[in-house]
Amino acid sequence: MTDAEVTSIRSPRVKAARQLAKRALRERARSFLAEGPQAVGEALASDGVVSQLFVTAAGRARHGELAERAAGLGIEVHPVSGEVMAELAQTITPQGVLAVCRFVDVPLACLAGAAPRLTVILANVRDPGNAGTVLRTADAAGADGVVFAGTTVDPYNSKCVRATAGSLFHLPLVAGVPVAAAVAALRAAGQLVLAADGRAARNLDEADAAGLLAQPTAWLLGNEAWGLPADLAGLADQAIAVPMYGQAESLNLAAAAAVCLYGSARRLRER
Repeated sequence: MTDAEVTSIRSPRVKAARQLAKRALRERARSFLAEGPQAVGEALASDGVVSQLFVTAAGRARHGELAERAAGLGIEVHPVSGEVMAELAQTITPQGVLAVCRFVDVPLACLAGAAPRLTVILANVRDPGNAGTVLRTADAAGADGVVFAGTTVDPYNSKCVRATAGSLFHLPLVAGVPVAAAVAALRAAGQLVLAADGRAARNLDEADAAGLLAQPTAWLLGNEAWGLPADLAGLADQAIAVPMYGQAESLNLAAAAAVCLYGSARRLRER
């Protein structure tokens, strides 16, 4: 670890890290920021992902094992003041540890070529908190990968990274591909493509009874506000609605994703 605490936001290292708050500069550097002990710990557990670690004295007192692990891996560890961390962090109350990480996305062909059983295609999902929560849910359900397709939000957006709670580092992520290309590749890989669509004539219970959920499946999920437009829903093999047993009009994106993914995960595990 460097001995001198960095106290100036004009430090070249700090300036370079601060620039990663902007998408264009993240893409140029192929790097992003992971903030907080959970995300940093999961990033350090992923071989070769973390390039630098910034830590305050208070952060080191609470999470010293992260700094020690990073140093043991040959990663540059920079002590910084609370003021510098406040400039780097994207949260109101920083937790004192922040990592600069290399992009973790993989080509679509890599995911499709791995014979996936359960995947998610996010089509034009704009809210980073929703996208990150769906990725976390997919991880929890044992999915084999998530595709951020079409105009879906940047997965390296700071809010999206936080919402994944470290799951960003657990499963293959594909980003920046057209929705139709994602559907075609995963169908060619042997997956049934099911569109989650509240207007569908067939619901999840009926799809389960017909044995559809026991097949390798890619769930196609649409935008929070307007769902899947007809042209995108038409790319799927079938459209499936989550049944409403009570009086709620609908579920939000993350809740609907959880219901669909766990329905498939249960049947796939039985199989």
